[in-house]
Amino acid sequence: MVVPHDALPPDPFAGDPEDPARALGQPDDDHDHPPMDDVERAELVGDLSDLAVYQALLEPRGVRGIVVDCGECQEPHYHDWALLRSSLEQLLADGRMRPHEPAYDPDPGSYVSWEYCRGYADGVTATESAR
Repeated sequence: MVVPHDALPPDPFAGDPEDPARALGQPDDDHDHPPMDDVERAELVGDLSDLAVYQALLEPRGVRGIVVDCGECQEPHYHDWALLRSSLEQLLADGRMRPHEPAYDPDPGSYVSWEYCRGYADGVTATESAR
C-alpha cells in the first residue's frame, strides 16, 4: 500500500535553496536505513492488516489507538489509529518513517498496547469459534 503524498504534511521548505536543513547535510539512507527484506515487508503488511482488525474491534469501545514504550526516551508514545497506519504505510513505501508530532495531552486510558490488541482479537476469535 502506498501512502498518498497529500496524506502527509507538505515540506514547507520543498525546493527552497535556503532550506535550513541543508546545513545538516543529506542523510545517507543506505547506511541509516538498510533496505527492507521480503520477511520484514511481509511482517509489516501483516501488522497493517492486524491494525485494521484491532481498530475495527476497539475503536467502537472508545480506544483511540496504541501506546508504545519508546526504548530511546523511556517514555510512552501514543499513536491514534490513523497516525499509526500512516506511519506503517510510509515505512512500507519509503523504508523509513518521518518524524511526527506526539499526541497532545493524550488520555492514557484511551490507548492500549499492541499486545492487548492481539489478546483482545484472539479472545473475540475464540468466542466466535466456540459458537
